[in-house]
Amino acid sequence: MNANSIVYTSNTGYTAEYARLLGDKTGLPVYSLAEAEQKLAAGNCVIYLGWLMAGKVQGYKKAAKRYKVQAVCGVGMGGNGSQLQEVRKANAIPEKTPLFTLQGGFDIQKLRGIYKLMMTIMVKTAGKGLAEKQDRTPDEDVMLDMMTQGGSRVSAENLAEVLAWVEQG
Repeated sequence: MNANSIVYTSNTGYTAEYARLLGDKTGLPVYSLAEAEQKLAAGNCVIYLGWLMAGKVQGYKKAAKRYKVQAVCGVGMGGNGSQLQEVRKANAIPEKTPLFTLQGGFDIQKLRGIYKLMMTIMVKTAGKGLAEKQDRTPDEDVMLDMMTQGGSRVSAENLAEVLAWVEQG
């Protein structure tokens, strides 16, 4: 791993929390994407964290244009390691770039505008469908729990695979 910084985009704070935890564990400086644009030169090697919306890692394309992204962490409602193929494809993340998905959190009250409206509709429709589904997968159970119970699932333990990759260097 030759990243010299952690760069992130966060909407409700869960991705920022992971970025700070990762910075604490690795000793790397942590910047929001907006801060990084002011403080980091183009071409720097970074680990990028972004929140997931419909499989898209928010801010990734912008970060990838400016920096050499060494690894990507998508933070969403699904369990750790879920939807890796879908996220890689939706974001055109190169196969050689390590990709991690981390379970963040959900609090409808932290959302604003269109995101709040979209998630309200999703919880009502998809949540109802999942609740009624008889043969849910473990990932679907996790998603249903997140939609109905909300809260933060951010933890240092969820970063274990990312930290193992960093240590492999």
